Amino acid sequence: MRPSKLKKYLSKLYIQVLIGILAGILVGHFHPDIGADLKPLGDLFIKLIRMALAPIIFASVVVGIARMSDLHEAGRVGVKALLYFEAASTIALLVGLVVVNVIKPGSGMNIDPAHLDSSAIAGYAHAAHDHTALGFLMSIVPNSIVGAFANGEILPIIFFSVLFAIALAKLGPRTAPLVDMLDMFLQGMFGVVRIVMYVAPVGAFGGMAFTVAKYGLGTLASFGELMLCLYVTSIVFVAVVLGLVMRVCGFSLWKYLRYIRDEILITFGTASTEAVLPQMLVKMENLGCSRPVVGMVLPTGYTFNADGTAIYLTMAALFVAQAMNIHLSLLDQLVVLGVLLLTSKGSAGVAGAGFVALAATLASMHKIPVTGLVLLLGVDRFLNEARAVTNLIGNGVATIVVARWEGAMDVERARAVLNGEVEIEIGEASGTGDMSLPCGEPVSGSSGLVENRL
Repeated sequence: MRPSKLKKYLSKLYIQVLIGILAGILVGHFHPDIGADLKPLGDLFIKLIRMALAPIIFASVVVGIARMSDLHEAGRVGVKALLYFEAASTIALLVGLVVVNVIKPGSGMNIDPAHLDSSAIAGYAHAAHDHTALGFLMSIVPNSIVGAFANGEILPIIFFSVLFAIALAKLGPRTAPLVDMLDMFLQGMFGVVRIVMYVAPVGAFGGMAFTVAKYGLGTLASFGELMLCLYVTSIVFVAVVLGLVMRVCGFSLWKYLRYIRDEILITFGTASTEAVLPQMLVKMENLGCSRPVVGMVLPTGYTFNADGTAIYLTMAALFVAQAMNIHLSLLDQLVVLGVLLLTSKGSAGVAGAGFVALAATLASMHKIPVTGLVLLLGVDRFLNEARAVTNLIGNGVATIVVARWEGAMDVERARAVLNGEVEIEIGEASGTGDMSLPCGEPVSGSSGLVENRL
């Protein structure tokens, strides 16, 4: 490969992130003392992204809804999104339930619950105590909007943003200058994210080095069957279920995955979907989905549409039961499924969200000891990568589904983007957000700052 081609190849973000991930694995395995000290690199990258997350969500939702010609459209989009979220989550839970019953990754471990040290999960058990349906509903309304922004609480921010946008829309044309100003502010925040993304490979390197150094590759071997089970199930879910959904929408799943490959690798390296939410907002809008749909569906999906987490929760709950030789009848498993449909929602922004939801489920069942979560502590960080990537892909697909369902998607543009026929220009977009094809013909239906490499 010629030096010029090699330089161009290495300049691609997904290649840099992949190199960072591989380097992190090597450092964490061969120099665990160094790898354990690299955790701040991954944490710093996540903090840099979270710094911009709240204002981006706020501005995206407000600008999108305020510019709708009919407020009924916002309500219609919200209902359609929730219907799809519930259907996708239910299918994900069922897929996890079937696979864990067939493969039985916990069978033969013969764990005695009395010999487990529950102190390691005390924090999760305490958080699970407040993880109720009423607690979730109460958490939607913030005690203070300033506090919600300061703490980066996604759902309360969305709730306030929707109310504020509806208020602006009802005031009529006189609010246009404020909406335009928020739009310009949003473009500036996307510019901040583009700057931050230059350190994404370093963040992925630090996060992976710490994970391998702390838990070791030996942990992978000890729980290899459970990990293989989850990773393969997640891949099958994405390829078959989401692939079928994309086909119904008229698009290729593979081309979509290639389009968001940067975000997939960053999510895998950092085990955080929050790290790529700003870029996903831009990319989905660039794909041809209307701004109101993107602004409402994508952030909300982080709370209500965690397909990867749903697969993990059913598999983890039954894995613990199998490891402790606890027999669960079909009715018991259906009860677990029903409880998970509730506890799997509303955990966005909570540290160890999957663990909290799982602890809440086991605590409400009274059949599987919550102390069984100790079995998952060592391998959870590795499992988190699979579910985070699946969540990311699923939320992007959900945005496409709702946009197509609502008739708010430029299908021709989407196909052109996925086929690589649209040349995205870096720089400020015009007021209408038009961008150019290679031939120079303007393409409407999208707005905001967009580029081919965030």
